[in-house]
Amino acid sequence: MSDDHVYMTLAEGHEDDTRWAYGTGFADPLHGVDTTVPDDVDARELAALCVTLADDALVSAQRLAEWTTRAPELEEEVALANIGLDLLGQARLLYSRAGRVDGTGRDEDAYAYFRDADEFRNVRLAELPNGDFAFSIVRLLVFSGWRLAHFERLTTHPDPVLAAIAAKGVKELAYHRQYAAEWVVRLGDGTEESHRRTRRALEQVAPYLGELFTAYDARDEVVAVLRQVTEAAGLPMPAHRPLPGSGRAGEHTEHLAPLLAELQSVARAHPGATW
Repeated sequence: MSDDHVYMTLAEGHEDDTRWAYGTGFADPLHGVDTTVPDDVDARELAALCVTLADDALVSAQRLAEWTTRAPELEEEVALANIGLDLLGQARLLYSRAGRVDGTGRDEDAYAYFRDADEFRNVRLAELPNGDFAFSIVRLLVFSGWRLAHFERLTTHPDPVLAAIAAKGVKELAYHRQYAAEWVVRLGDGTEESHRRTRRALEQVAPYLGELFTAYDARDEVVAVLRQVTEAAGLPMPAHRPLPGSGRAGEHTEHLAPLLAELQSVARAHPGATW
């Protein structure tokens, strides 16, 4: 199966989406949206959901930013940076919504820069070091496929703001998943070395699938995409051996704290500073 065929089949249902990131729409996704929390929505649960989704996006964006000046080619460096910007944009909208509905009045900077690692609720897959290009691409495939399934469901959420954020995110995540899928096929069906590294990456990501499915059960969607892409790439499906613990409960790897320290260093050194 060619990577073009993988693109066509994965793109079904997203025919209007561009194949480029950060440009799926510059209009304000919240323009004209009623920001009042509906009576049938629990504000605390809504805020908690927004924070977890924002944490996933922020931490993933920070990892992707580390590829700047390090990607194999300039084109891929730009693509990964733009995917990170998409996720950062999602995080900003979600943090802002959380601060508005949880009664604290916190802004996006308060959530991003002034919480410690044990207060973050991102899935642990997002915080793992980048490793080689194959690992980052396989992780992006799994993460974006899982997040896309979640956001598609959230487009009908009773909170109109979250639904609007999800609708914008679906377009972005469809591209993220496709970009990663095409690269997994190229790497898996490429040289002996690229095949070996991609197979290893699948094995390294597999233990974190269980946590994703516990946080949001998109098992069928993610496994279907993985099966399709690995078949096209001539790669075996990874065995699923879930690890104990959950980032949703604040149980993180040793890698999150130093990642956040770098992310938060300027804001904490100069709190309240403006340009």
